[in-house]
Amino acid sequence: MIQGLLQALTRFLDNPAIPWKRLIISFSVGQFVFENWLLLRQYGVYSRNTVPKTLTKEVDQKTFDKSQEYGRAKAKFQFFSSLFSQIKNIAEIQYNAYAYIWTLVGGFMLHRAPERFSGEITQSLLFFILFSFANTIIDMPLSYYHHFVMEEKFGFNKMTKKTWIMDKVKGQLLGIALGVPIGSGVLSIIKYSGDSFFYYVWMFMVGVQLIGVTVYPILIVPIFNKLTPLEAGSLKTGIDNLAARLKFPLTELQVIDGSKRSSHSNAYFTGLPWKKTIVLYDTLIEQQSEEQVVAVLAHELGHWHMSHTTKLLAINSGHLFFIFAMFSAFVHNKQLFSEFGFVKEQPILIGFFLFSEVLNPSECLMQLFMNIMTRSFEYQADAFAQKLGYKVELAQALIKLQIKNLSSMDADYFYSSYHHSHPILPERLRALGWDGSEKVPEAPEKKDESEKAVKA
Repeated sequence: MIQGLLQALTRFLDNPAIPWKRLIISFSVGQFVFENWLLLRQYGVYSRNTVPKTLTKEVDQKTFDKSQEYGRAKAKFQFFSSLFSQIKNIAEIQYNAYAYIWTLVGGFMLHRAPERFSGEITQSLLFFILFSFANTIIDMPLSYYHHFVMEEKFGFNKMTKKTWIMDKVKGQLLGIALGVPIGSGVLSIIKYSGDSFFYYVWMFMVGVQLIGVTVYPILIVPIFNKLTPLEAGSLKTGIDNLAARLKFPLTELQVIDGSKRSSHSNAYFTGLPWKKTIVLYDTLIEQQSEEQVVAVLAHELGHWHMSHTTKLLAINSGHLFFIFAMFSAFVHNKQLFSEFGFVKEQPILIGFFLFSEVLNPSECLMQLFMNIMTRSFEYQADAFAQKLGYKVELAQALIKLQIKNLSSMDADYFYSSYHHSHPILPERLRALGWDGSEKVPEAPEKKDESEKAVKA
């Protein structure tokens, strides 16, 4: 049934009357206008000078003003970076950049590469490497401004120029190391499995994702950051007891040197269902009390306890299947290829690039759906931590994170719905029981965490 529908869609889409280039540019411009209309609404919120009611007893005027200034700076950067990306994207489409780079790579292979490296798959991989490298170079001025001007101004950037450059180099090399075998696998499956390729590509990519969960903390993270075991002490004891209380399969507790690049803080867990690693940013440990760090982890483990990660993985896998299934209706679209300068050949990788341009507007709806879902998960995880007895500590931790990171203290409803995967601080505090009429109290003295574990 699925293949029948896709075949009908293929016939409909391969219509000489469809002006693909104009449609794609129209979609792209429409998305740009819509997203910057939302940004303009949010900029108005950043221009307010009154602390939101929920935060009047938590945030002083000076901190609020600095947060608003940071928000305006980020909004301006977001506008100019999106404008730059829009101009670049239209230029790529209008002047057939894909065809130009494809021909350039083909000429190199014909005259310079050994004959054994000929073929569409090799040309596709070289195209991807060159295209990725070119985009990295083009985007470097914006990246430089973001880290060494904007983030530097507000005291967040801790990265040296050497580290920044090395990150770019490592990113390119890592992209080649991972992209070549994965890309070869995907292209080979599509080339040799016929019109039903999307089933096999989907299974292959789900397998890649599952392997990635295992490989990422072991092989990828150490390339960019240093991980060290959390030293023995009351914080480690508190986290170990919390994990034991929830039967969380904690095998490693690591500290990452996030301060090497930024003063922003975070924490996360990763690993297989039976073997998990918790990673704490050194900035989180520095900025929060031990009880507050444990409260943050109680929230994170709430996601695990309620299978939020598994649910998101399932949704993403379903979305991935949809993408590959829809791609099968475009992969042989001669009209689409010819409008972009590919009259005699229809390379699979180019087809996916062009398909992605067509798909972008529908991805906006997916983004909105995912944000609605993840915000509901955040509320659930907060409630889980509150149920464990960390209501005050979590509220304090959220306030500290807000102040240290100068995060948005208020948001336009439409902008937040479209862009924010987490509720803003006032919303989370209200859900925890504080409406601004009273200050979040100091956390009471906690009994030893092992006693709480025994009681549980």
